[in-house]
Amino acid sequence: MIRVAFASDDQAHVNLHFGGGERFVVYDIQPGSAELHGIGEFVPARMKGVNAERRPGEDALPEPEEDPAHPPEDKVAVKIAFLDGCAAVYAASIGVSATKRLMEAGIQPIIVDKGHDILDLLNEVSLALVHGGLGWVTRAVRRRNGDAPGKPKGATIHRLITSVEELG
Repeated sequence: MIRVAFASDDQAHVNLHFGGGERFVVYDIQPGSAELHGIGEFVPARMKGVNAERRPGEDALPEPEEDPAHPPEDKVAVKIAFLDGCAAVYAASIGVSATKRLMEAGIQPIIVDKGHDILDLLNEVSLALVHGGLGWVTRAVRRRNGDAPGKPKGATIHRLITSVEELG
């Protein structure tokens, strides 16, 4: 089983930016099934700075130096804390800084087209648990199983096949 989150305001489609996302839907996924684990709701994040209201095609202005007496609000930290235990998070967009912080937390950031169907992604991950094909799923399963880099890959594959046979 691996846990995966989706930035979604309707629980059916990935349609939110990670940093500005107000809701994350989290599923526990196994071969052949996915179960809703929980939903996290966050206060709407507002873009700040001189480029917050910039329209597409307009040149960005240089951001002023940060004031140490008034540090910017960290809208990402609370989301990463909520996603603790997730192997990945799907979003319509993820900024470079948030991507780096997710990776440092052991969470694979995945950007998909806005409106991508969550059910399709759940099926894709479920199939990858059995047949492979998604590198991040393979890495997540190895981490979960405590497989060291030198350990034979067959051990992980055997465990997955065994769990599929148990399903039926």
